[in-house]
Amino acid sequence: MPPFTRAEYLDRIAKTKARMEKAGIDVLLVTSPANMFYLTGYDGCSFYTHQMAILALEAEEPIWAGRGLDLTSARLTAFMAEENIRGYEDDFVGAVTRHPMQFMAELLREKGWDKLSVGVEMDGYYFTARCWEVLQRELPDATFRDGDLLVNKIRLVKSDTELALMREAGEIGTRTARATIEGIAVGARESVPVSQLYATQIAGTDSFGGDYACKPPVFCAGPRIEAVHLTWQDRVFAEGDLTWFETCGVRHHYHAPISRTVYLGTPPTLLVDRAKVLVEALEAALAAARPGNTCADIAMAWHKVAGAAGIEKNMRIGYPVGIGFSPTWGELACGLSAEDETELQPGMTFHAIPGIWEAEVTVVISESFEVTEGGSHRLTDLPMELIVKD
Repeated sequence: MPPFTRAEYLDRIAKTKARMEKAGIDVLLVTSPANMFYLTGYDGCSFYTHQMAILALEAEEPIWAGRGLDLTSARLTAFMAEENIRGYEDDFVGAVTRHPMQFMAELLREKGWDKLSVGVEMDGYYFTARCWEVLQRELPDATFRDGDLLVNKIRLVKSDTELALMREAGEIGTRTARATIEGIAVGARESVPVSQLYATQIAGTDSFGGDYACKPPVFCAGPRIEAVHLTWQDRVFAEGDLTWFETCGVRHHYHAPISRTVYLGTPPTLLVDRAKVLVEALEAALAAARPGNTCADIAMAWHKVAGAAGIEKNMRIGYPVGIGFSPTWGELACGLSAEDETELQPGMTFHAIPGIWEAEVTVVISESFEVTEGGSHRLTDLPMELIVKD
């Protein structure tokens, strides 16, 4: 199990309940694997079937409810008592005439919660249109409310234990990025550095191991350099190739992403100059990441430096990170954009990735960082620069 005490879980639950009360929610149905992990500790690769954490204001502990086949996993990882771990029969799985939300609704009826105000994660990746349809049909006396991002916003400020995991993830991320860079060489197949990436990411350090990432690394080289979300291909590196990658270190599902750009040979002057500007702009953004400032202040600090050099970017430059389950390590509750007035607090962690993807030149150099009382602290320890390999 992750190194969290029962007291920490109960503190997270208390904060969630406070937000629930403000939103007029009596019972919250949590389907996001990351939020479920945060509130219960449940840690199984079982989210391809329907499961949820059910948190009621009147109950001390949440209920984990999922496929009966995964009850052992829940007992091994979730912090709750046995009676709060419930599973449905396998004839609910892949059935045409039955649906797991019928089981969830029956649990609410059993507890007497079926006529209360029920919150659901309306825009959640794992809350489907069928889930919504069945719940409404099965709970006609409930009042449904949107509980989307309610837990995500609590996750923004991390405990000391969570921050320790983020820093360890940063150490793994640094090693992983270095191993990837080492594998990028003329004559090597693109799969070589990626295989080194995976091996290092899982091996971790001499003191602690790594975890699997919530998604594959982004790896774009040669003719695919302008792409943003592609992976490696069956291609051999050549002299003059430009490659950028995005990977991460992971510790107990806490992710610290990092990106770098690598050039094989003597880089063009434009590429070198553009990289220097982007690093200066990233340094300015990190300097603005201090308590009392906002997400917008970070973004505007970056835009001020980049804009002075003629670089314009009409998208966010980063987002909050932490617990990651497929498909994202982003916490989704805010973003590093000029419009986001979310106030920065110590304990928040972000990934700043103000990359430039253009036909003329592509450069991506990113950093994960923690907001501290004194400003920002980088979670990874790799020079912020264009990597040149002769």
